[in-house]
Amino acid sequence: MTAPLLQLKDIRVSYGRAEVVHGISLDVATGSIVSVIGANGAGKTTLLNAAMGVIPSSGTIHYRGKPAPHSVEGRVQAGMCLVPERRELFTSMSVEDNLALGGFLRSATERKETLEDVYNRFPRLKERRTQIAGTLSGGERQMLALGRALMSRPQLLMLDEPSLGLAPKIVAEILGIVSELRATGVSILLVEQNARAALEISDDAYLVELGEVRRSGKAAEMAADPALVESYLGGATGS
Repeated sequence: MTAPLLQLKDIRVSYGRAEVVHGISLDVATGSIVSVIGANGAGKTTLLNAAMGVIPSSGTIHYRGKPAPHSVEGRVQAGMCLVPERRELFTSMSVEDNLALGGFLRSATERKETLEDVYNRFPRLKERRTQIAGTLSGGERQMLALGRALMSRPQLLMLDEPSLGLAPKIVAEILGIVSELRATGVSILLVEQNARAALEISDDAYLVELGEVRRSGKAAEMAADPALVESYLGGATGS
């Protein structure tokens, strides 16, 4: 059996004396989208930051069947990339300069090729390539954050609340792009409060409450569960 691309086992994170992630384990198979859903404050963002090495944690993190590199830089070089909730763009720089910084570990030839790929995927970014990032709309900023992440040619893309603060039409567009990325070979770990939208594009899912996995399974099965729908998806299926 092929090892998962990413395997988190018994991950625990504490802030001071308070443990906020309590032994979470999850797998991301190669070529899959895995969503982590749950209410605000459940520990989802903390889990992603631990997986990327941004914050210290206990437990084991394996990537491509081996212990993940210790540093954030090492994980980026290995093909892991995190798009944080706040997007963290360089708002005083142009769209194209933001994208170029995302590919700083790649050769000039690779950067040029990947930039063309990003512009093909996000035509709006090409139209606005000389525009200052801080003047973009919310949806365009999210596209830029995704495009900048893709400049590093990741094998594993971790997304923290990509739909946050966006209009429903833009959410559908962004998550549609995320779904398309799977076809290019990118595996995705998606943290989302918009549980219904996340489950629609995911293969597998984990429900996290108060720092613990309460349920996991196939995303389609979880989306069809009446109790889960009532509690987390805002009413009956099909609404």
